[in-house]
Amino acid sequence: MGILAIIAKAPPGGTNDIRAIRPPVQIPSGWLWLFWLLLALALAALAWWYWNYRKRQQALPPPPPPKIPAHVRALRRLEVALGLLDQPDAFVVSVSSALREYLEERFEFRAPERTSEEFLNELRGTNLLDEVQKQGLADFLARCDLVKFARFDPGVAELRQLQQAAVDFVGQTQPRPELQEEVKP
Repeated sequence: MGILAIIAKAPPGGTNDIRAIRPPVQIPSGWLWLFWLLLALALAALAWWYWNYRKRQQALPPPPPPKIPAHVRALRRLEVALGLLDQPDAFVVSVSSALREYLEERFEFRAPERTSEEFLNELRGTNLLDEVQKQGLADFLARCDLVKFARFDPGVAELRQLQQAAVDFVGQTQPRPELQEEVKP
């Protein structure tokens, strides 16, 4: 190949076109890619851990509410019953139910579904209450039965006395503080 071949391959325009030097090309470091890869893996691991944590939290049942002692619940119900003073029948049923349910919870003695007579007869054979408390409870239930079944219409003062008798009974029979501390785990 001679001179003619070189001339034939020359660019059009007849001159050798020399281009300017290109700027240097930035070649990313292998460490930068490794950093981004590790960051992505760490974020993925954190997201996986959080997802599992939330899943376990949702699977756990909520902690049970703290158990309110029977005497506290009974006293609250007796206080709420005062709102029914203008309705003697409803008031007496509320006060009587509060006291019967208190006896059931406190002494594990089935009281709510029995008649007063059945309840008192069975209570006489136990040592859950002393004789004064048993007599006070019998008087209380007899006064409640007068209103519920004999259509006796007591005044507000008598209803307040009935409620106070129930409060006094709960106060007399509630567990002593030193016994409550021994029972707690």
